Amino acid sequence: MVASTIMARANHKLSDFAVSDDELALLEALCTGLPLDPRPYNVLGARLGMSEAGVISALESLIERNIIRRFGVVVQHRRLGYTANAMVVWDIPDEMVDEIGRRMGEFDFVTLCYQRPRRLPDWPYNLFCMVHGAKREIVLSQVRELADKLGINDIPNEVLFSNRQFKQRGARYTNGEKR
Repeated sequence: MVASTIMARANHKLSDFAVSDDELALLEALCTGLPLDPRPYNVLGARLGMSEAGVISALESLIERNIIRRFGVVVQHRRLGYTANAMVVWDIPDEMVDEIGRRMGEFDFVTLCYQRPRRLPDWPYNLFCMVHGAKREIVLSQVRELADKLGINDIPNEVLFSNRQFKQRGARYTNGEKR
């Protein structure tokens, strides 16, 4: 199985939306991930008594109605040999954070980049990016490259390597809701 993540509208329960029984079954099935198959929607459809085209159509409808906002893959980095995983936190001046964040996200080795509010006085950082690598030295070199190419060598930052991996899975949206 390839884990999938589905992001629904924040602060809503699935029962807040007009969702058919087929769509609800599809959402529940997606919570366990897509089958690792050249035609995963065909496999899902067979499990649910739907055609491949029916699964795709239902997904398109859920996306169009903004019930599903994003559909992606949850990568288990350690299983792929990426054991040096670091969240790099930066104290970027507020007037620069949008531009620096956009540019930072363009680097192939940055897997995600987002802004968060500072939590002063203990936590001055407002820009977070994730860098995965096979070795710490490689990740540290990439962080130096980011700082050099973006001209932010003088910006305070910390490289926070993970010590262990917690459970990774796709999001759950049905919460066992029944009709």
